[in-house]
Amino acid sequence: MKLIFTSYGKTSEYDQPKEWLKRIDAYTGILEELAKQHEVISIERINYEGEYLQGGVRYYFVKTKNKVARFPFHTHKLIKAFKPRVVFINGFIFPIQIIQLRITLGRKPKIIILHRAEKPFTGLKKWFQKIADKCVDAYLFTSAEFGKEWIENGIISGPKKIYEVIQASSIFHPAERTSSRQALNVSGSPVFLWVGRLDENKDPLTVVKGFICFLQSHPSAKLYMIYQLDKLLPELESILDANAQARASIKLVGKISHEQLQNWYNSADFIISGSHYEGSGVAVAEAMSCGCIPILTNIFSFRKMTGPAKCGLLYEAGNDQELFETLLKTMEFDIAKEREKTLQQFHEELSFEAISRKINEVIESI
Repeated sequence: MKLIFTSYGKTSEYDQPKEWLKRIDAYTGILEELAKQHEVISIERINYEGEYLQGGVRYYFVKTKNKVARFPFHTHKLIKAFKPRVVFINGFIFPIQIIQLRITLGRKPKIIILHRAEKPFTGLKKWFQKIADKCVDAYLFTSAEFGKEWIENGIISGPKKIYEVIQASSIFHPAERTSSRQALNVSGSPVFLWVGRLDENKDPLTVVKGFICFLQSHPSAKLYMIYQLDKLLPELESILDANAQARASIKLVGKISHEQLQNWYNSADFIISGSHYEGSGVAVAEAMSCGCIPILTNIFSFRKMTGPAKCGLLYEAGNDQELFETLLKTMEFDIAKEREKTLQQFHEELSFEAISRKINEVIESI
């Protein structure tokens, strides 16, 4: 069966296929797993034009001038020439292009949309999304709960089109924790890790406030924070400056390369998130692939990723008191057993193999 994956946005800062595919390896692993059973083609847009083969997947790089291809006649002509069974579109923010694609392909090929954390449009754009829904056979959401908002807005016609499939996974794997900690000079009992942007959605301030309360009864614990965007860094520094114990026990690691993350995940006992909204939660999936026990906010994606209740604990987003109470519960855990439960949940629901299996089930059902 021939499957085609594409989108309509261009990433200008990349001009080498290998570098770009490395950048999106949490996604391309899905394509490579599917390529074990199907002929998989991916059409990409960077500052490069040509073909590239990796992991059994044929990549076609289309170089365009515009950041978004609004009238992608060439791409649609190319897709039609491949005679695909299914076309996957990354994101439902391209309704006009999806309508054009359906007109070009006719009714036989199936079109599946991969939800990328987008919210429903309003105004005229919302009207185009409603029309585009008539062209779409299925939607893949991390959690079906995301789809309810789209149905309530009258964009998606009904729940039968919605399937639960996470959109990314992890290339990382578990490693021996003692050596990982020694390599990074990580200490603490237990060790907690936070990875994300220092912004309001990721909400590091709630995480830090809850952890400071936890330190009062468990001073040997350590929290390491890895971050890219540092918007809330002044506020975070102010909180730490006001508490000597917090300054000693909460380590601001800052920005590191993606490759270094595997060592960090394998150094931690727990991964904490303060997110108010996540489409897939790639950092959490990566941490779980290394056995980090998830302590996450009780949001759609994290409920689905953890079972719910098959591993880790959930707390209300923005509630530092509830986070503190949740952290206290972790002290009752058998860390080794909880780690095994986390790894099992990852392999059964979040791994490339699991995602590929679910996509195959969707294809068969439509």
